[in-house]
Amino acid sequence: MAFTHQPPPMASSAPLSLSNLFLPPSSSSALYLHHGADFRHPTSTAGMSLFSQKPIFQQLPVKRDSRSVGLFAPVKVLTNKSEALIGEEEKEGVEENEDEGEQSGERKVGSRATEKPAELRLPERWREIHGSSNWEGLLDPLDPLLRTELIRYGEMAQACYDGFDFDQFSKYCGSCKYNRRHFLEGVGLPESGYDVTRYLYAVSNVNLPNFFKKSLWPKIWSSRANWIGYVAVSKDSTSLGRRDIMVAWRGTVTQLEWVADLMDFLQPVRLPGHKKQNPEIKVESGFLDLYTDKDPACRFCLFSAREQILTEIKRLVDQYSGSGEEMSISITGHSLGSALAILSAYDIAEMRLNVLPDGRTIPIGVFSFSGPRVGNRQLKKRCEELGIKVLRVVNVHDTVPKVPGLLLNERLPGMLQGLADALPWGYTHVGTELRLDHTMSPFLKETSDPSCFHNLEAHLHLLDGYHGTGRRFVLSSGRDPALVNKACDFLKEHHLVPPFWRQDENKGMMRNGDGRWVQPERPRIDDHPPDTRQHLTQIRLH
Repeated sequence: MAFTHQPPPMASSAPLSLSNLFLPPSSSSALYLHHGADFRHPTSTAGMSLFSQKPIFQQLPVKRDSRSVGLFAPVKVLTNKSEALIGEEEKEGVEENEDEGEQSGERKVGSRATEKPAELRLPERWREIHGSSNWEGLLDPLDPLLRTELIRYGEMAQACYDGFDFDQFSKYCGSCKYNRRHFLEGVGLPESGYDVTRYLYAVSNVNLPNFFKKSLWPKIWSSRANWIGYVAVSKDSTSLGRRDIMVAWRGTVTQLEWVADLMDFLQPVRLPGHKKQNPEIKVESGFLDLYTDKDPACRFCLFSAREQILTEIKRLVDQYSGSGEEMSISITGHSLGSALAILSAYDIAEMRLNVLPDGRTIPIGVFSFSGPRVGNRQLKKRCEELGIKVLRVVNVHDTVPKVPGLLLNERLPGMLQGLADALPWGYTHVGTELRLDHTMSPFLKETSDPSCFHNLEAHLHLLDGYHGTGRRFVLSSGRDPALVNKACDFLKEHHLVPPFWRQDENKGMMRNGDGRWVQPERPRIDDHPPDTRQHLTQIRLH
């Protein structure tokens, strides 16, 4: 469809840009480049400046991306400096930080000092960013490289939502919209640097109506299974400093009723293959059922989510262990997916799948977004003994990270912790917490909708602007604020971004040769690799 909108007349000092829509009203007539970043036309030999007099739609090529609103979005060109478009309200805070830095001799967030590109620093610092020191000194103020990595893993978790078929009028409801080999391209992450190696499925035995989706069609792809995530591996070890095996678990995108569904009791983790069977280690029973249930009558749920993830980790570790490369296992998830991330990290470590034949240990890091409590204090203690590093990103106004264990949790005085341990409702968070506050963002409106506070894209927006306690909210990467409204209604109205704007074109309907609108058939849906049973035997689970 041709773009027919005519840009309004503009002054020479105020170039037209979609980014102007996302600035506070007081600064909508001007742009400010954070760190002096310069956006240049990628096809121009001379490099056309962003501040030339031509409309921005003529300067930048059209880019269609699931992380952009509409068809037109500025192409992000990486430079040696941090890039962000901010308004005058944020500019004042940047200048204040510069003055403070000059007085103290330290570089403050927002200064124009040239930084070494994050891409070049990550190979040197990946262990620190991955949690080797429990992120000490990196959270307040927030380390710029850690911010970049958190957003990157958060986008891999968001891909689970963007790729999931929620539409009950689709015969493929409950599956992934894209073939595994084209998944990252389909969700708008073609340059992620990863290859998806396996899809993960769960059987809908657990009472989670807001997590499991079923089609209204009589004949569907599966009557029992739901797609719940994927495993990917980095294409090389150069850019990240190691070969990264990444697991992303799907959560619940909007509805929060599942929180009440899972307000169940703790039960001991008795998983086959664990060398240390400690009945005092307990997790929420619904999480455990979701992780371990299977259905031999369903080809997608022939193996449990647990068996799927363990065999794929085993296969990938075997594949790359002889290359001499350093390796890492990174697990991410949002909401219910973050609970599965912690549970699977614990399981992988307890099964010793991250221990190489020469005795080296592959570090396991969990990047959790808006996750609930998973288990008791003994689970936390055991995760620490196994060396599992967990960084939990939360919005302080979100309800989900406060449950289960609303009363009996890690905040109890020491003398009462023993009482909580003895009860089946005493929960404890695992890992280190990074607390964000959505009221600090000038882009977000006041609302009473709890699903906005819980939204993953909102968390990534907050990460982009957070610099530390008491510091001004300033967008750092130029990440599009319109993404916040992808699946909620959280942006202030004057930004003119419609709520819930991400839609499949024509809701997946296409016109066939007879002129009728139909749902096209999808390629055969991948189930499980043929060597799954072989790897189960090797880890003594089959």
